[in-house]
Amino acid sequence: MMPMTGIARILAAAMLSLPAVASPLFAEPPVGPPAPAAVDPNAASAPVRAMFTKYCNACHVGEKAKGGVDLEKLLGQGPPASHRKPWARLKENVEGGTMPPDDHPQPSQEEINALRDWVDAELKKIDCGRTVDPGRVTIRRLNRVEYDNTIRDLLGVDFHPADDFPSDDVGYGFDNIGDVLSLPPILMEKYLAAAETIAEQAIVTGSNARPLVKSYDADSMSAADGEPQDDARILTSDGEIAVAHAFPRDAAYIVRVRAYGQQAGKEPVKMAILVDGKTLKTVEVKAKSGAPEIYEVREKLRHGSRRVGAAFLNDFYDPDNPDEQQRDRNLVVESIEIEGPITAKDDPLPESHKRLIFRTPKKPEEFPECASAVLEKFMLRAFRRPVTGGEVSKLVRLVEMARENGDSFERGVQLAVQAVLASPQFLFRVELYRPKRDKKGKPINAESGAPLNPFEIASRLSYFLWSSMPDDELFKLALDGGLTKDEVLEKQAKRMLRDPKAQAFVENFAGQWLQLRLLKTVNPDRGQFATFDEPLRNAMQQESELFFASIMREDKSVLDFIDSDYTFLNERLAQHYGIPDVTGPQFRRVKLKGKERGGLITQASVLTVTSNASRTSPVKRGKWVLEQILGSPPPPAPPNVPQLADDAKGVLTGTLRQRMEQHRSDPSCASCHARLDPPGFGLENYDAVGAWRAKEGEFPIDASAKLPTGESFSGAAELKAILYKTRKTEFVTCLSEKMLTYALGRGLEDFDVCTVEKIVKDVSADQYRFSRMVLEIVKSDPFRKRRG
Repeated sequence: MMPMTGIARILAAAMLSLPAVASPLFAEPPVGPPAPAAVDPNAASAPVRAMFTKYCNACHVGEKAKGGVDLEKLLGQGPPASHRKPWARLKENVEGGTMPPDDHPQPSQEEINALRDWVDAELKKIDCGRTVDPGRVTIRRLNRVEYDNTIRDLLGVDFHPADDFPSDDVGYGFDNIGDVLSLPPILMEKYLAAAETIAEQAIVTGSNARPLVKSYDADSMSAADGEPQDDARILTSDGEIAVAHAFPRDAAYIVRVRAYGQQAGKEPVKMAILVDGKTLKTVEVKAKSGAPEIYEVREKLRHGSRRVGAAFLNDFYDPDNPDEQQRDRNLVVESIEIEGPITAKDDPLPESHKRLIFRTPKKPEEFPECASAVLEKFMLRAFRRPVTGGEVSKLVRLVEMARENGDSFERGVQLAVQAVLASPQFLFRVELYRPKRDKKGKPINAESGAPLNPFEIASRLSYFLWSSMPDDELFKLALDGGLTKDEVLEKQAKRMLRDPKAQAFVENFAGQWLQLRLLKTVNPDRGQFATFDEPLRNAMQQESELFFASIMREDKSVLDFIDSDYTFLNERLAQHYGIPDVTGPQFRRVKLKGKERGGLITQASVLTVTSNASRTSPVKRGKWVLEQILGSPPPPAPPNVPQLADDAKGVLTGTLRQRMEQHRSDPSCASCHARLDPPGFGLENYDAVGAWRAKEGEFPIDASAKLPTGESFSGAAELKAILYKTRKTEFVTCLSEKMLTYALGRGLEDFDVCTVEKIVKDVSADQYRFSRMVLEIVKSDPFRKRRG
């Protein structure tokens, strides 16, 4: 067998010889349409100039301009159409009454209307009929979810190597943004190790294959029963400590538990090793503190995600025993280790092996031909594009070198697969610019952008909706060029939304848009919210995911996200909501009575992640509504602002609302809170874990408020009615911007406004159907082109 040092050198050479691609660290600098010429500040309408001078310039001109907003500088940067965001925010603040602050002179309604009309007219001057810049996306590394899903679909192995990778950075609210997906050295080391492990598990080479060993430390174990103790978890009463492990295929595995007992009573600690609650082996843990031992069991197990645990079986407690060492018997688990799959000679070949190695040589001279056929098919799918003969031949050489060193054909292919999985062509989603050239060979820069080739479109489509590589149907359409046609793109997008793999879109887009991922980390105060537990946490998450999935799969109106007369509940969550006649652990669609629930903003998941540990947070909830529903995020809080106390004692002095009104008495705070607080106050009937309440302590809840735009409401039902009836265009715009950002893998720029406006117009004209938003995104120029 080839020594590992030799393998490493060969793999390094193979990787370096593959076509080089840029990384985010060396990405091309952003270039775009030429900046508009600066305009004379006096070109603004006279009433607007007069208003700025009278009410604004004292605070918003010069180097010390408050909030960093220098109006003279903003006017000098060009027309508002080329700097939409600051002008839109300025108009919103003045029209909503948050600027000027309440303790400053206030403009009349006529002056406000003049500013609004001028800004609106200027913003509409952008010509959406002209050639639109499609923008440029920084070359994107596969994030952790995309890596795992791609490995699953490429090789048919169902385990999650990316669990060991560093967390992905987030930009513009999502973790698939090219600009922030860097490649630190530690991640490259993880890629190399994962490539070796994946290749060895996907391809069977005989008895010399090294089984995968996965070890889970105390931090990786579930904490439902076991309590943390140094680098271990302790069970002080009968219960179970477990981990979730993905078994890649049906095979034999060894489960090892490193543990010791805190001994007491007449018998030693007894422990059961379990898989999915079934006892595989019961052992006596005679080991003591300072000298843990390993207890193991070998068993044939089916593939898939399984719960592997260690259970404490014989709790003993005698607090009156004169010997302190004999008062309490406990089980302490330091780690759980799983080895496998362990392949025997008579075991059937795994599906991953059969999928990859569809031809094997019968004699040595057939090695190159068989290796070329196997690797060309594999590399096309791994690189998500056709490969050249030169690329294939370099990896065929690895197979031949393995044979020369006495290894099998399968071992040679294993090494080649390892090199492919560590290649930048696999790890990055590559979109190369191929400019058209004139007769002299000089590139012709197309103002409308350069079309992506069909394989690049296939990858954009699959990673948008599935967070994974294209399937065979997309590859076939890419090969024959069909994906460049609108009708084909529409048909494929609809097919992909119906496919089970679209669950990835629910978990990754919705999970980040709605900030559901934070639900795993929130820890409400168990003293105040005793009903909150892990089953309830999981039920909250599942309700929101099922609700989003139903709108997506049934092609409902996206306005159902604002308000609906149905949701998805099981008995546990229904009890939490106070909804009767829902029994059993299974989730089902439930028709809602009344308006207390329905839509996203009244779901317990959202209400919990926008609360503090011991109380609600109207500020967090209001911020969530502004950012995720209306697309109008507030400015960051000024420095050195004291936080409202997060404790239960405050309720003795009045409701949270009353305490907040005192807290925001500072005029510099009031301007922002005028936007943040009203939506949050409208949700005050829901406590910090989303349960309905009429009082806070002994004080009745006041859920009335007035939005900066003038609409008054009382409670969540009236707030949702306002959002549904008068702010739906803002919501559809916000959702379009977020979905387009996620689809492109980049933040939106001013030149994207025409694309967003078209999406909103077409979605509105098609009864706000979910699929129309997706279809308009995949047919848009930014999705199908890149900057020339």
